[in-house]
Amino acid sequence: MSYQVLARKYRPQKFSDVIGQEHVTRTLQNAIAQDRIAHGYIFSGHRGIGKTTVARILAMALNCRSSEKPVAEPCGVCDSCTEIRNGNSVDVIEIDAATNRGIDEIRELREAARYRPARDRFKIYILDEAHQITDAAFNALLKTLEEPPSHVIFMMATTQPEDIPQTIRSRCQHFSYRAMKFDDIMGQLRDIVAKENIPADEDALALLAEAGDGSMRDALSILDQAIASTSDRLTADAVRSLIGSAPAAALETVMQAVAEGSSEKILVLVDELIGEGHSPTHFARQLVRFLRNVTVAKIAGKDSPLLQVSSDERARAGRIADLFSEEDLTRHLQIMLRTHGELGYRQEQRFHLELGLLKMAHAQRLLPIEQLLSDAAASSSLPARTAPRPVLASPTEARRNEPPTSARPNSVSPFAADSARKGTPKAEAAAGTSGSSANLVVMGSAAPAVAEISPDPRYETAITVETGLAPSQATAESLRNAVLDALGDQPMLVSLLENAEWTLNGNALIARAAASATMIEMSITSEARRVASAAASGLAGRPIKMQVEPGGAQPSATAPRRASISTATSNGSARIRAEQDPIVQRMKERFGAEIRTVIDYREKG
Repeated sequence: MSYQVLARKYRPQKFSDVIGQEHVTRTLQNAIAQDRIAHGYIFSGHRGIGKTTVARILAMALNCRSSEKPVAEPCGVCDSCTEIRNGNSVDVIEIDAATNRGIDEIRELREAARYRPARDRFKIYILDEAHQITDAAFNALLKTLEEPPSHVIFMMATTQPEDIPQTIRSRCQHFSYRAMKFDDIMGQLRDIVAKENIPADEDALALLAEAGDGSMRDALSILDQAIASTSDRLTADAVRSLIGSAPAAALETVMQAVAEGSSEKILVLVDELIGEGHSPTHFARQLVRFLRNVTVAKIAGKDSPLLQVSSDERARAGRIADLFSEEDLTRHLQIMLRTHGELGYRQEQRFHLELGLLKMAHAQRLLPIEQLLSDAAASSSLPARTAPRPVLASPTEARRNEPPTSARPNSVSPFAADSARKGTPKAEAAAGTSGSSANLVVMGSAAPAVAEISPDPRYETAITVETGLAPSQATAESLRNAVLDALGDQPMLVSLLENAEWTLNGNALIARAAASATMIEMSITSEARRVASAAASGLAGRPIKMQVEPGGAQPSATAPRRASISTATSNGSARIRAEQDPIVQRMKERFGAEIRTVIDYREKG
């Protein structure tokens, strides 16, 4: 007799033998016991997890001759069960839908379904890889599947249920199979090697279960190959050499080199692996899985059931998890996922693998923006205007000792920081970024005060400015003068705001101007609002939001005028100043407007 592979030799013959799919087998057994047998079933799920096997067991249970009616568990010894198990039953027809996918084959099936079974209770059609059937063939089967003869039952197995038309799925009972758990595969492998009298290490079986990737059939196929490749004991090294995996110690060594930031050591390790014949794509895939396990060990602990690996792999993942923060591991996993995706279609795979590993090493040298801002805030208390750059023992040590997120300074948009620098050209600015935010520092001779403001709803800007006022000393009048000084290059806007009614309500500086809402919206741009909020926040020493509202009183003849603004705008006629105003120029460009009358409220005052 020819050799029978393990996947066929130990194929389940009863519902109780099926592992990992209790939700399917229990439902089918209850349906048989309650005489609620459907005329159509769809079994979908991962490859090698028992879809066709359960279909055969169900066919045996429905046609078992040990009872006058279908049984919840087939006997396995009667003529019907034996013929179905051997695949030569005349009333249970298995069809490979990948090759019998056309409308002509479905027409023949439909004609044959009209005849009663030769011996058994039901004529059963098992369609494997049913998603391969064409749409036209499915349409030809539609009526027969919806109202089949009482003696016909259809069972369809597929790995891609989404490719089966909804009209077919709605006429069948759909059972979704689950990928098998690591522990279930391990238990089955232990039983099989014990029955086969094959000595095997636990680590070797763990590698086989992991290589199966949720498929019992894949794990048994690799076990068959591993048994043939060794003459005595099945070891982890033999299995790893067979499937082409890099040693687990190599993965740990690579991540240790990343933690140390040693680019040379990384390149040497890659050269050794490539020299031994390891595939860059397969190694990248291994490293992705390893980083996932390390991340889980960091978050949930190395003893978490989320880790579907052996005890040695758990310990290894725990050791590497101690070297990195959760943020580092997330970044490294993202880098390797991108690298693994690129290796599938890029030339010079070795170079791309090396580049991905070097990216992880360089990422270790990046300091968190929160830590830089914290160091900058600490150095601002020194008498000198500049402070030396902080020296860290190592990037990894710095990340482990960094303050918690809740204690870190706020960070803001680099675009807002750049705009703030343009709005205050005399300030000396330095910006730091973190994600989509940045910090703008304007240093002066006095001790700086930190304020977080929101001048524009699209971003936030944190500004450190020179101020001689304590937060409690800021008044609406002082903030008004600061805002008008900051807007001195926009005379028309200054004219609008100078005679407004200014009030300070908490962190909101409100100016009620004698103008309509439309006029205010056209006059005050987001840039002007940002500059005004920054100036007010800098003077107050806390976040101040600038608001301009209509409803102010008309300017009076005794309204105070600011000498600095009057001096700055006294050159030239009022018409020339109006023509040079950016708002007027914008209106002339967009609407073809022209200036007819110019009223200078400064001269009237």
